Amino acid sequence: MAAAEQWPRDGVPANPAGWLHHVAMRRFTDHVRSDLARRRREADVGDAMWAEWAFVPPPDAEVLTEEDDSLTLLFMCCHPALTPASAIALTLRAVGGLTTAEIARAFLVPEATMAQRISRAKQSIRAAGATFSAPTDLERDARLASVLHVLYLIFSEGYASSEGPSLQRIDLAKEAIRLARAVRVLLPHYGEVAGLLGLMLLTEARRDARTGPAGELIPLDAQDRSRWNGTLIAEGEALAMQAMRTGAGPYAVQAAIAALHDEASSVEETDWPQILALYDVLDAQADNPMVKLNRSVAMAMVHGPASALDVVATLDMDARIAGHYRLAAVRAHLHEMLDNPGAAAAAYRAAAEGTASLPERDYLLTKAAELTASPPRVRPDPAS
Repeated sequence: MAAAEQWPRDGVPANPAGWLHHVAMRRFTDHVRSDLARRRREADVGDAMWAEWAFVPPPDAEVLTEEDDSLTLLFMCCHPALTPASAIALTLRAVGGLTTAEIARAFLVPEATMAQRISRAKQSIRAAGATFSAPTDLERDARLASVLHVLYLIFSEGYASSEGPSLQRIDLAKEAIRLARAVRVLLPHYGEVAGLLGLMLLTEARRDARTGPAGELIPLDAQDRSRWNGTLIAEGEALAMQAMRTGAGPYAVQAAIAALHDEASSVEETDWPQILALYDVLDAQADNPMVKLNRSVAMAMVHGPASALDVVATLDMDARIAGHYRLAAVRAHLHEMLDNPGAAAAAYRAAAEGTASLPERDYLLTKAAELTASPPRVRPDPAS
């Protein structure tokens, strides 16, 4: 069931029917504005691609719908002439509307490097003679992994914006979900498509509870879970189960982790041993430092924060993540669990210096200030 509407602060309105009508009209207006913005963006991208990349439709090309246009553009940007990294970067720019700086942060590379990568990708697609037409079945299968990675990164940026005054970019998150639904209609029996869509929905279900009245960040352990969207959770759980039945791919496993978080009534009631086991599966599938970092949090909840700090220390030597603010943020959290307020505050401040997201920065600095000003607090060890 969707989260309940919030009544005005001064109680029940004098005319509930009129108020509900106002809410419905506001939602309709927001939907129309969002749809118009999406159409304008797709039109702008399409015009730029025709002009700059000189895509030519085949003589017998069928007329495509707006939904087909999005999918065609999505699969075309994942052309085999490109490396997977270049295809993902180009699609994030052309379909997702992300800036070069945002894409660079997602890939953990300098902005200048990413700008060159996107420019070379455009040149490669043009040289390959790509046409603006729907992919064949073989082309679709060959490009699917890149397409799913693109949608994952677009949603990630929408769910937790890497820069600016807002914690979330709802337009990007909704666009990623819209495209993932379209891919699922196209490929209903592909487990990883179901897994990715399930992961998105289970994560999106928490959106309303992630920020406070002033847009401030509310961490998972402090969120009002009654505000989580039950309808999205139910759909996401069903997709996660389907995905895991067809094979435990990376998106299916991540969806299963998200489902365990969403079905728990509190952080303490969360099935952390099962989450840790799933992170073990994910870690075995690919050498990804962010997976190892997230796994360390689950390890802290099962075996205690000291063992997790040892894992975090090894990541300091991994050039792909060393110096990343999330590494400092996790270290801060673990020191806080160990009742080391000085070390925790220093790590929170270091994390704040590394993020361009203002809500994240404010949250991290607030945590540091609270630890500095407050007397030490003894927290229960999750392993005890």
